[in-house]
Amino acid sequence: MDGVIVVDKPSGWTSHDVVGKMRRIAGTKRVGHLGTLDPMATGVLPVVLNRATRLSQFLMKADKVYEAEVRFGFATKTYDAEGERVGEAVEVTLEAGAVEAALGAFRGALMQTPPPVSAKKVDGVPAYKLARRDEAVELAAVPVTVHELTLQGVAGAVASLRIHCSSGTYVRSIAHELGRALGCGAHLSALRRTRAG
Repeated sequence: MDGVIVVDKPSGWTSHDVVGKMRRIAGTKRVGHLGTLDPMATGVLPVVLNRATRLSQFLMKADKVYEAEVRFGFATKTYDAEGERVGEAVEVTLEAGAVEAALGAFRGALMQTPPPVSAKKVDGVPAYKLARRDEAVELAAVPVTVHELTLQGVAGAVASLRIHCSSGTYVRSIAHELGRALGCGAHLSALRRTRAG
């Protein structure tokens, strides 16, 4: 079997888990995925099999679309709900106007620093491995493009966003930086990828 299978990844599975399951189902070792999704995230994860794995170098660079929830009130070490809280939690009641004003800084072409707990490599070692050993992780900012960043709603301390971005964009970093911009800390509390290329 050669081709692309689009998997709706459930929460709790790593992208590598999906590849492992697909290897067993398809009876082949030549399986890869087209863009890592964090274990917490759900949604579109294209998987390539056998001869189609040759296409991954072209398909990996495709834009992505996400639906995200950002919880304001405290930041975390991983920039998402699975990480350890950083600092004291504060009570927050969001105003849509304030969130909308802050979003402007994250639209268009920008330089983004990946989260310290990520698959980005530092001297050949994934940053998340260094972070687990409590080693300081310094990642260089990389160019990304956010084509669309729409506020879909606000409920208490949670903002719902729709994001259309270039490959390599970390929605967790957007959530973290939004918290900084509004002075109350924030982290990604839910993420679903609805499109990959």
